[in-house]
Amino acid sequence: MDDQAEARRELSARIDEQRASIREFLRRARPRRTRLTNISIIGSSLAAALTVGPATGGKKFTEAIQGLFSLSDDSVVWRLLCLAAVVLSVAAAVATNLANSTNVAAQVTAAETCNAELEGLQLSLSLGQLPLEDAIQAYRQSVAKVSFLDSAGVR
Repeated sequence: MDDQAEARRELSARIDEQRASIREFLRRARPRRTRLTNISIIGSSLAAALTVGPATGGKKFTEAIQGLFSLSDDSVVWRLLCLAAVVLSVAAAVATNLANSTNVAAQVTAAETCNAELEGLQLSLSLGQLPLEDAIQAYRQSVAKVSFLDSAGVR
């Protein structure tokens, strides 16, 4: 029985370590996910906004902007708007591709799920409601969902 108690304590310590790694990962990954999403949304929205004026107003719009900023030619307006739209579109595309290539959103979701599972497992383990072998199996299944933490050097 003493071996069982020691094994439960060791598993509980491993769960604590894993949850600390997950919390550290989430502390860094959530803001990154949010930042990339915001850059993508804002960049593509602003790019669209920059092109709507000339698209709907045509020459009258560009001449009005030319007069407002005292530009020598209305073609400068077109060029500046197009250049700004391209820059914002590229920024949005890069942010979207960075988020997708590193799979940030899926990793955050997996880490949050694993953290919740481990919290429940630790409670069941500490209350003695779960046989040790079942707890070990549940632990293995949960941490398999966040195997990317090992490769990212988080542990």
